[in-house]
Parts: sequence; structure tokens; C-alpha cells
Amino acid sequence: MSTLALLGGTPVRAAPFPAWPQFGEIEEQAVLAALRSGHWGRTTGHTNETFERRFAAYQQATHAITCVNGTVALELALRAAGIGPGDEVVVPAYTFIATASAVLHLGATPVFADIDPATYALDPESAAGMLSTRTRAIIPVHLAGAPVDMDGIAGIAAGRGIAVIEDAAQATGAEWRGRRVGAIGGLGTFSFQSTKVLTAGEGGAVVTNNPTYAEVVRSLQNVGRVPGGEWYEHHRLGWNLRMTEFQAAVLLAQMDRLDAQIALRARNAARLDSLLREVEGIEPLATLPGVTRHPYYLYVFKYRPSAFGGLPKAQFIKALVAEGIPSMPGYPPLHTMPAIQQAFWSRALPLRAGADGQGLPHTERAWDDEGIWLPQNVLLGTGDDVEDIQQAVIKVARLHKDLR
Repeated sequence: MSTLALLGGTPVRAAPFPAWPQFGEIEEQAVLAALRSGHWGRTTGHTNETFERRFAAYQQATHAITCVNGTVALELALRAAGIGPGDEVVVPAYTFIATASAVLHLGATPVFADIDPATYALDPESAAGMLSTRTRAIIPVHLAGAPVDMDGIAGIAAGRGIAVIEDAAQATGAEWRGRRVGAIGGLGTFSFQSTKVLTAGEGGAVVTNNPTYAEVVRSLQNVGRVPGGEWYEHHRLGWNLRMTEFQAAVLLAQMDRLDAQIALRARNAARLDSLLREVEGIEPLATLPGVTRHPYYLYVFKYRPSAFGGLPKAQFIKALVAEGIPSMPGYPPLHTMPAIQQAFWSRALPLRAGADGQGLPHTERAWDDEGIWLPQNVLLGTGDDVEDIQQAVIKVARLHKDLR
């Protein structure tokens, strides 16, 4: 333990953390049943419909519509809400690019709000400062699985004709004040990509309690068809965005594991919070009092460089990885992304990031200096696994001067 693994020492941990995704005979039998049925696509099969009913009930929504991925789910939700050219949509700058690119693909304009420095979630006060006469929607992102302050977001949207579209890609099973996320706003979107807490490798879904929204999403996802219409009768310019029956079969099987996995991650996250608070310069990310269930798609903590002699976050992460702890720096601010900037330049649009020219200091600090992410599978092991994470952090903290 006297030499950092990055400098040739023995790592704290050599064993891998639990593999993800997790699967077994129930998934194998589900896929085999779909294969043998001969109904591989949803146009003739019924597994998607079965999953949609179960997922809607699980998320406490009236409707769920599957689609090919979470990015497409966002675009479908925005289209259902009537978002288009000339409209503005408030989004956090600390999120995956799809939150903003879905807006741009519709010819609308994302405007970037800052995050709460304690939780890294969209700050309702910053979002309110980005409103204009063109604002038509807000997309709160439940980062890492932790719900946004949905009371604050609802207060901003109320009476203004602003749609609330929850980006719950990372938050299957999460709850705000006892309500599952997704259908708290007008629409919610989910991802079943390979790293997500409910996964089929790829896939997505839109949930809503609004039957009109549901009908539009279902039609757009199915090449513009409508219930009761002829097969080659298309009422909207939609796409084939249907998820396969194989994916739906895997998701149904994975749902049998979901609650136990969420509970295990939550227990281990609580233990890790306690352990990391013992390390000077390390602070577990806070969760809001209204968060009643957190699925922990990611475990996020804050790193304070000043406590480590100014050691850059990137160096700390390299040292942790060398000690056997998978770690990531998180999202770069969206408004600095080349793809986003080019989209604004090509359309001669002003890029608005923060109110009154103040920028987005909390987003920038999270990326530049503070935010460190651990993938969710590190929380699917034992108490010893969690203690290994703490021991690696302590080791790097104790020997950080060797990296300068």
C-alpha cells in the first residue's frame, strides 16, 4: 500500500466487480420462446404489448410505448408535445447529448440551464431564468437515477403552457415523493441501453397519462398508422421505430430482477456514502429530501482538488482506475460540445447558456474539477467490494503527492 498502482505498486483490488448485464435461465428461456414463436417483430407478436402494460404499471403511468432507444423516445415525446421550429426548450447542460440533440432535430432550440451544485440535477431557479416568450417545454433529467426537484419544475411550468418532459433514461424505478418518475410530467422517456438498470442491450420507451400524447407517440413509432386503420393507411409522417420481440422478452425477464437490484445498490450506496465522508476532500453527491427511491444508475461523488494539493481530477481518476476502481469524469458541458456549437452556427442562432451572461458555473465546475462517477455494477457486490472503493480512495488521498 506504500506505492500507488499507477506508479507500479500493487492495486487495492485485482478482482472484477460484478458483471453487467446480469442474466440467467429466465432470460435464455424468454429469448428462446420468442425465437420459437416465429413472431420476431411487434407487428405480429404480442411481447411488446405485454411489456408495455407491465412497464406502465411499474412506472405508475397509464400508457407506455416502446421504441428503438432512449434518444428516439425523447424526440417522440417532443413531437407529441407539439415542439417544432421557433420553439425553445430548457435543458440542463450537464446531461447526455441526446437531451439537446433531440430538440435540435425538430428544428427547435435548446437553452441551457445550470445544475444544483449539491445534487448536479437541473436547478429550477436557473431553469426559470432561461424562460422566454418562445419557451414551450422543459426537460428535467434525472441524472444518475436521482429525481430532479419536480415540485420546482412543476411550479415553473404551471400556467405558462410549458410541457414537462422527463428524461428518465437513467431512472427506471426512481421515485419523487412516492411517485415513480416519468409520468409526473406530461411525458417521460426511458432508455434500455446496455448499461441501464433495466436493459435489453438497446431499446426505449415513452410513458404518459395523456391518451392524446400516447396515440401520437404510438402512431409516429409505427410509420404513422393509427388503431383500426388499414395497414397501408398512414395518418402521420412517422418512422419504423418499433422494438423487437426479442428485446421485449429480455426486458420482461429483467424486470423480475429489477427491484432486488435497486435495493442492493441503495444499501451499498448508503454504506459508501458513510465511508467516503470519512475522507477529507471527498463528498458524496447529495439527494433531495423529496427523493424516496434512487436506483443508482451511477454513484457520483465530488472531489475537491484543493484538499489534494491541486491534483487535477483527471489524475485522481487515473489513479483510482489503476487501483481497480472503474471511474469516469462525467459529462462535459453540452454548450461546449462541437456538435452543439456547430448546430447553432449553421442556423445562425444565439446559443443561450445561463441567464444574464452569467454562464453555467456549477456545470463547468462539475466537469472541470469535481464530479467523479462510478458505474452502477460496483454497487451490486458485497460490503467488502464497497470497502475496497473506500480503501482505494484513501490510498490515493494519502499518496497524492507522489503524482505531482
